[in-house]
Amino acid sequence: MDYEIWMLLLLIFLLPVFFAMGWFAARVDMKAVLKQAKTVPGGFYKSLDALVDSNSSKAARELSEVIDQQPQSYDLNLTLGKLYRQRGENDKAINMHRALLDSPDTVGEKREQVLFELGQNYQSAGLVDRAEQIFLNLQNSNLAQEARQKLLNIYQQDRDWEKAIETAQLLSHDEQTYQFEIAQFYCELAQAALFKSDFESARANVQKALDANKKCTRANMILGDIEQKQGNFGAAIEAYSAIEKQNYAYLSMIGERLYDAYDALGKAEEGLNVLIGYMKTFPQLDLINVIYEKSLLLSGEAEAADLAIELVRQKPDLNGTYRLLGLKLSDMNPSWKADADMIRSVIGRQLQKSWMYRCRNCHFKSQVFFWHCPACNKWETFTSNRIEV
Repeated sequence: MDYEIWMLLLLIFLLPVFFAMGWFAARVDMKAVLKQAKTVPGGFYKSLDALVDSNSSKAARELSEVIDQQPQSYDLNLTLGKLYRQRGENDKAINMHRALLDSPDTVGEKREQVLFELGQNYQSAGLVDRAEQIFLNLQNSNLAQEARQKLLNIYQQDRDWEKAIETAQLLSHDEQTYQFEIAQFYCELAQAALFKSDFESARANVQKALDANKKCTRANMILGDIEQKQGNFGAAIEAYSAIEKQNYAYLSMIGERLYDAYDALGKAEEGLNVLIGYMKTFPQLDLINVIYEKSLLLSGEAEAADLAIELVRQKPDLNGTYRLLGLKLSDMNPSWKADADMIRSVIGRQLQKSWMYRCRNCHFKSQVFFWHCPACNKWETFTSNRIEV
């Protein structure tokens, strides 16, 4: 009993001591925090505030003044160089990071990071050879994957498809295989070979593209073109027709070529019916013009007009309306004809402005179809049919 009383008294006696120790520790920590906060120059906070306000010019100026006070700061110098590059001031970025690279304290992972930033500076400045050499030298570093990604961008810009394929294969891993892009690189090689009438090389690269991505519609388009040029029209039809199972949206891109292959075999009517069947099954396909023109050749104006009107009514849009008005003009009451012609002209002008292909990734618009978006550098992101935008 006496022991318990003494323990209770001891705890009561020590309680103020514990409180004092806690208060003292808190004071020490708070003083350390306040002292460290006072060492951060005010310009740093001004620079940060300018960045929040998207004022990169002021941010760069304020951060530069901070570095004048702390010239040896690795992180601040690295960041300011990146900010210069973002602003397009590539010379300043290059000088900043080269000076940082010369510092005796920039070793190990720090040196690798500065080299990586310097490579991006050179790339942004258009000094691609220097950038490539830096990224190649980083192949065995901790930034190897990031460096290879930059190399892949360089090789795509330079249209060096063999190196692009090699780099993409090195980048491939379980989460991202790059097979989609590799197939497109092989298609680029196949297209170039076909342009030179090197059919053997074109076929080989098409097969490699399909091996990389069996759903590569572009590969079958090129294969169909190869067969067509070599007079293998049945094989051309087979290659073009395979696109329906890969991605039917691209059928409108080969509509006329598919018809020509049937026509070369003396089966023009069958070819036209195939296109009509495609459009009835997939109304979004942009096939109305080719169907009308081929039907006009085979069946005459009246039947071609009736067919076009039927297809337009199935899925009316701006392009179809323009075609429909053109077909109806000759049958109109003269009092309405002038107004209808004026309406058609207005629709035609609007078509030139708003009927185009669009990148699904960055929304870049173009009258011309691209497999590789020139704005965001993504592959096969353009709408396969022109749309109203």
